[in-house]
Amino acid sequence: MNYLSDTITQPTEEMMSSIQNAVLGDDVYGEDPTVNRLEEVAAEILGMESACFMASGTMANLASIMAHCPRGSKVLVGDESDIYIFEAGGASVCGGIMYEPIPTQRNGELAIQDLEKVFPFDPEDPQFALPALICLENTHNRCGGKVLSLSYLKDVYEFSRKRKIPIHMDGARLFNAVSAMDVEVKEITKYADSVQFCLSKGLSAPIGSIAAGTKDHIKKVRTLRKMLGGGMRQAGIMAAPALVALKNMTSRLREDHIRAKKLAEGLADIPGIKIDPDEIETNIVLFKIDENVCTWQTFLELTGNRGVTFSEMGYGRIRAVTHRHITDDDIDSTLAAVKHMMQTELKAACIS
Repeated sequence: MNYLSDTITQPTEEMMSSIQNAVLGDDVYGEDPTVNRLEEVAAEILGMESACFMASGTMANLASIMAHCPRGSKVLVGDESDIYIFEAGGASVCGGIMYEPIPTQRNGELAIQDLEKVFPFDPEDPQFALPALICLENTHNRCGGKVLSLSYLKDVYEFSRKRKIPIHMDGARLFNAVSAMDVEVKEITKYADSVQFCLSKGLSAPIGSIAAGTKDHIKKVRTLRKMLGGGMRQAGIMAAPALVALKNMTSRLREDHIRAKKLAEGLADIPGIKIDPDEIETNIVLFKIDENVCTWQTFLELTGNRGVTFSEMGYGRIRAVTHRHITDDDIDSTLAAVKHMMQTELKAACIS
């Protein structure tokens, strides 16, 4: 049972068939009809003027940030955000943009008062790099798949209008947020000036992400995509399964959420595991091992030996991500394996 990430999902048979039948062209010249259709559909779903098919979420975020921010400005990011931690400092390296890390609350929010603090009293003072963009992450990975509430998004949006800077939403798992809140995706994205979401996580497409925003913004993003090496030729072979993903896979994400909650509730009943099932909102489960029982390193080693793959997510937190290849039987088998291991193998390993 592989809970490493929802990035390991395999394309469906319908997706594979769509690849064989895709109508292709050169996307750098805007001549791939399948890519063009994907971008039109994605923009419509998101309620945005335009969209651009990108090779990855990292590239979509980077191009979006660079399109918003002039060199020498600041992008305000959560100190637990994927953009800040897992995307190789691209905005600084490629865009000459300074990251300003904002404390991340347990629910994934960046408090308005913390955002307010980073704005200089005198924006005309030449000593300061000025904030040019706020980045939000929804759902929030390192906070355990937390969903940003509509009321919070509205508050940040109003703050950004007052401060006259845009908002970019890293919505890698945006449709998990949609499923958890049971709203139209437009109800979330209307509080962002640009957004990216991944097609290759829970939606199960083999590759790619979408960046969306205004026509002018996406025109800049498309130029930056080319500069970053993301201009693709007959990219319809990737866009075709992405269209299938948008059509068929968004509504089934709630199944992953139900199984994540079931996994969390089962783990909570196992002595030595620290977890609050009420914290689980989507498909990400974070838990800890009681240090008096064993280290998280030993736990991962022994679960791996039993065919159960988890990952570590900082501060000794262990992450499990449910996805469409995880079944109810897998959850039951995982819980039985972990319980047996905690009662026998893990204690023996720690004692020795």
